[in-house]
Amino acid sequence: MAANVVIRPVGKDERAAWEPLWNGYLAFYKATLAQGASDVAWQRFHDPDEPMFLLGAYVDGKLTGIVQYLFHRSSWTVGNYCYLQDLFVADSARGLGLGRALIEAVYAKAKEAGASRVHWLTQTTNAQARILYDQVADDSGFMQYRKIF
Repeated sequence: MAANVVIRPVGKDERAAWEPLWNGYLAFYKATLAQGASDVAWQRFHDPDEPMFLLGAYVDGKLTGIVQYLFHRSSWTVGNYCYLQDLFVADSARGLGLGRALIEAVYAKAKEAGASRVHWLTQTTNAQARILYDQVADDSGFMQYRKIF
């Protein structure tokens, strides 16, 4: 990883820097959100009463990667789980180790919060990301099923 990388929470005044990365993530997954969903997510990231968080990877002071995660209860453990919901690095910053650094930062936050697990999903066709994921976590072998309303 480049020596000039800093991983830290994305400030409330940095929405203009976050939005292109968020929109890049949504475009990668060909996702369309309901109107206002991004506004609500942004508010939640900065509300101390919400269990949702946002970290950024800054290269030379510029936000070039994001990870969004949340804590949730489980019927299998006393402590919470940590769900790494969204991870995205700008094309211009790929290969710098930012994805790994962001995942490791979430691991540290989860341990600090007493979570017993960090988990996430990706598409089976996301081959490039899966190379990294296979290095930093175990494939649980589970498939996701969903019903959207």
